Amino acid sequence: MCGFGGFFGHAPEAEHLLRTMTHALEHRGPDENGILASGQAGLAHTRLAIVGLSDGQQPMRTQDGDLAIAFNGEIFNYVELREELRARGRRFRTGSDTEVILQLYDEMGEECVTRLNGDFAFALRDARRRRMVLARDRMGVRPLFYTRHAGVFYFASEVKALLQVPGIRAEMDPLALDQIFTLWTPLAPRTPFKGIHELEPASLMIVDRNGAISRPYWRLDYPDAGEPSRHRDERAAGEELRALLTDAVRLRMRADVPVGSYLSGGLDSSIISALAAGMTPQTLRTFSVTFDSAEHDESAFQNAMAQALGTRHAAVHCTEGDIAAVFPEVIRFTERPILRTAPAPLYTLSGLVRREGLKVVLTGEGADEVFAGYDIFKEARVRRFCGRQPGSRIRPHLFRKLYPYLPGLRQQSAEYLAAFFGTGSDRLDDPLFSHRPRLRGTVATKLFFSEALKSELAGYDAAEEMASLLPGAFARWHPLHQAQYLEARFLLPGYILSSQGDRMAMAHGIEGRFPFLDHRLVEFAAGLPPQMKLKGLTEKHILREATKDIVPALIRERPKQPYRAPDSRAFAGSGARGYVAEAMSERAIASTGLFSPKAVARLHAKCATGKAGGFRDNAAFVGVLSTQLWMQTFAGSQAAPRDALKVKGLNS
Repeated sequence: MCGFGGFFGHAPEAEHLLRTMTHALEHRGPDENGILASGQAGLAHTRLAIVGLSDGQQPMRTQDGDLAIAFNGEIFNYVELREELRARGRRFRTGSDTEVILQLYDEMGEECVTRLNGDFAFALRDARRRRMVLARDRMGVRPLFYTRHAGVFYFASEVKALLQVPGIRAEMDPLALDQIFTLWTPLAPRTPFKGIHELEPASLMIVDRNGAISRPYWRLDYPDAGEPSRHRDERAAGEELRALLTDAVRLRMRADVPVGSYLSGGLDSSIISALAAGMTPQTLRTFSVTFDSAEHDESAFQNAMAQALGTRHAAVHCTEGDIAAVFPEVIRFTERPILRTAPAPLYTLSGLVRREGLKVVLTGEGADEVFAGYDIFKEARVRRFCGRQPGSRIRPHLFRKLYPYLPGLRQQSAEYLAAFFGTGSDRLDDPLFSHRPRLRGTVATKLFFSEALKSELAGYDAAEEMASLLPGAFARWHPLHQAQYLEARFLLPGYILSSQGDRMAMAHGIEGRFPFLDHRLVEFAAGLPPQMKLKGLTEKHILREATKDIVPALIRERPKQPYRAPDSRAFAGSGARGYVAEAMSERAIASTGLFSPKAVARLHAKCATGKAGGFRDNAAFVGVLSTQLWMQTFAGSQAAPRDALKVKGLNS
């Protein structure tokens, strides 16, 4: 894992610019850095050395110098690809996966990406064809941003490197902000930075003197509803799943440094840790985050799983005050406003991994999207069931079974539950049916937008824009597969893998690896019959069955508890910080012009006394605060906060 940047065109003071870009990205690659400026192209790279420790320096060139690459991530099947290339007469000078990309491109051109099994983003300068090739992995694990300024095309792993280019300034894109306050994430290629774009997952971009053209090289696809599945035997399908997942873990254990594993206490990370524990010659290192509140803490399950596997386990305790203390740094690394504080504990967790001397961890992210694990999938099934008899007073009681960790909801009447989940109010053929309750809840946060911003956004509907991006085959898919696609296509790369994933890990120079997002496993799971994934109201059914011999019943049979963290209350009481009062002051709110000063003042007062009323208030508070911090950090609306405390050596 690394960071890189560069340009295509005549960039002024090229070498100086490339060095400033490496400085902006040094947290992603603290081990080494290098630059390459040649004619109308330049590459800059900061390295986190994991594979080919002694000979994997970048930017890397072919022997004739015609091809050069800056690469972030890992190609997990590089060993097999290298052997194929050697069998065809190719010679290698290094043991790195970076050279495999160069050699494969030399044979196949940009189509080489179809052979890569990995989490990657790269920029490859092709002097023969006078072009730059950019590419990003299929699921969107590794980031890549680009912009054009004064006739030059610039790109980088993080936007903060692009802001080193003279003349490029950060300005909030109001449509992106509206998308975040509706969908939790901007819709790529849009970013919060006006005029700066994100290369979409599974995409290639060719940049030459005629401009830049991007295209997808892979698509997430599902069979038509009712189409006979090749997976009719559940036991056989489970065996195939287990073999694919085991191989995905095996490939992701490849490294010239030790590999650890996150252990949340849930099913997914427990499965990954169990498989990894059987593949490492040393005792597996596992890492967890714990909380004060029983509502969020899963330490009992974490410790039980660590004991069952015999791992060397370490945990970081994250208090509400810790969340508030690191939150400005969290926004500096997410580079976008967020509606939940959930990334902050993961920032502290990656700091623990770094202090413990590791660079690489496996995680269980992706299983919920791939095997239908989220409550939203069950909720949509119950809503459809109720929608077929909208007057029923019995069916809405099923909603109580969905959220055992929300006792307040379980106490509500059938009428309240039916109204809350929109039973009967949403069209069953609505492409966004599964996500309408979430959208309604999130959209309510926009009540705090300023009148000027509301006026600028008049007539715009972020949800409808998302619907316009759905593939033509979407309407033919089973409703469960439609819901899975919405999660995997938008929220997964835009928030889960970004704000909670790559950005929080790489803030401390830690590479996260995601076995459940191996594209072979993703494609296999997409072809499974819906009932094998969501059986009744049991999520991830086939995954549970396929791994029941390696996960204790205590973990395997516990109800799904999504990862959450304290939100607005983290900034009250012991979590109160001067920067919060400053950023949420009427003066500061008025200066950015994005929110209503009076409305935010009332919200802040409510949250400061611990009286936030449910999701809307919590999400709005975190959203407004993170937007204000974004403006301070990147757009320079005020001096950046200085009283964010160092917590437990996290920033040391």
